[in-house]
Amino acid sequence: MADLPHLTAAGTAHMVDVGEKEKTHRVAIAEGYLEMSPEALTALVAGNLKKGDALAAARIAGIMAAKRTWELVPLCHPVALTHLEVEVEPVAERVAVRCRARAETRERTGVEMEALTAVQVALLTVYDMCKAIDKGMRITDVGLVHKSGGRSGTWQRQG
Repeated sequence: MADLPHLTAAGTAHMVDVGEKEKTHRVAIAEGYLEMSPEALTALVAGNLKKGDALAAARIAGIMAAKRTWELVPLCHPVALTHLEVEVEPVAERVAVRCRARAETRERTGVEMEALTAVQVALLTVYDMCKAIDKGMRITDVGLVHKSGGRSGTWQRQG
């Protein structure tokens, strides 16, 4: 359990003390997909959803969610984001919508959770706006693509 910083020696969960860590520029990029029926993707691309522009709503929802990650994930620190970019786009060959979020800060702790939260909530927003057409949509392949900054340095997903 020594490798899990959110656990005490006794095995109980706690919030990690980052007070002595250096502030560094930190970046995290996450992405994921919402797979859907061809009919739902066609309606989304054509702008024929009764609830409006799902891609625009999803971008805003992702940004809002990232800023509140610390309220959603119990052991996360509040992080002052210096930049957040959320891209939401249809991917015809996959019959899906792809979301990619890039979060940045100059802090003592990383922004992986903020990027991942942005992706999940953005995709949930598209789901909500398309569910009248396709209730069988699936959020899939959500994960961290890149992180840099801090003591652990740079990490890049392979493949």
